[in-house]
Amino acid sequence: PTAALQERDDVEAINGIHGELANDDKVTVAVVAPAVRAAWGEEFGLSPEFATDRRFVSTLKSVGFDYVFDVDFAADLTIMEESNELLARLQQPDKYSWPMFTSCCPGWVSFAKSQYPELLPQLSTAKSPQQMFGAVIKTYFAQKKGIAPENITCVSIMPCMSKKRELTLPGMDSAGTGQDIDYVLTTREICRLIKADHIDVSRLPECDFDDPLGEATGAGVIFGASGGVLEAALRTAYHTVTGENPEIGEQSPLKVLRQIGSFKELEIDIKGVKLHCAALSSLGEARRLIQAMKRGECHYDFVEVMACPGGCINGGGQPIRPSFQNKPKDCADRDHCLRAYDVNSAIRFSHENQAVQTLYDEYLEAPLSDRAHHLLHVEEY
Repeated sequence: PTAALQERDDVEAINGIHGELANDDKVTVAVVAPAVRAAWGEEFGLSPEFATDRRFVSTLKSVGFDYVFDVDFAADLTIMEESNELLARLQQPDKYSWPMFTSCCPGWVSFAKSQYPELLPQLSTAKSPQQMFGAVIKTYFAQKKGIAPENITCVSIMPCMSKKRELTLPGMDSAGTGQDIDYVLTTREICRLIKADHIDVSRLPECDFDDPLGEATGAGVIFGASGGVLEAALRTAYHTVTGENPEIGEQSPLKVLRQIGSFKELEIDIKGVKLHCAALSSLGEARRLIQAMKRGECHYDFVEVMACPGGCINGGGQPIRPSFQNKPKDCADRDHCLRAYDVNSAIRFSHENQAVQTLYDEYLEAPLSDRAHHLLHVEEY
């Protein structure tokens, strides 16, 4: 809260005289997290309406990246794996302890490992979208483009400082050519890089994300806000079981997950199976919930945890506001920004992402397949 902690600065490694962008032998790939689009414009005094995700693509191309992809694609991929994992566990409820926790927040995973290691078997084995994307970039994408994986430098643009540690963890090298993600730049770092290159963002046009991993859905973009991962997973889990998409409008029971707050819960009926779910942000809330569960005061089937208040939109690598109070309400405008992207998306369900379906058809075969497990899941925490 006092900004005494700062991220390790990796800008020089990317943009220095001998940095990755200056190396003609390297193909540089940038992957952009959902929450970044809600905040990067603040560093340049731009409104969210002007500082769009597509203008950020143009900005990164001006910096010198060869390809720019949306991590929302990998968020959709994460949902395909995580929702199917939840359903697989529900088919053998006595085999597992409950609830199943999300695992895409490295701050939360680190907290669980150090504070409640007995809960680790309850975490989803699905990697975070960042790590899934790195594995796909250095396998499927490299094959499609005829690029040697070792010649690809994958740079993740994240709202989170803990992502710098995540890329070094065991199991985050599934492609077999070293780390799947090579560097992480926080939102603040990439904005410093842009300013150092004297790029006038206000004069840049909008530009689409690159193919073949450029398609994303509204379900993917809300990953950056508290409650978004849970809602996206339930949208697809409901479809997998019933064959129909759930109601996601104003009458939807999922609407409660879009409220601003550090703790949200709902019960949803999926073809006669009632799931009691919760979404919480901040590790203080996580500790309170875990202790309440241990006392037998509550039971949940599926729980989303994000370490930062309000979710990734309020991550430690985002622009710092003078009025920052470390509360979800402080980033309500960023939350609304991501929700607007969802509402305005032509596709709002991860299972309808055709680029993800093509990835399964051409390479991964199916959610939870052997290859999907190797590339997209961890063996242990």
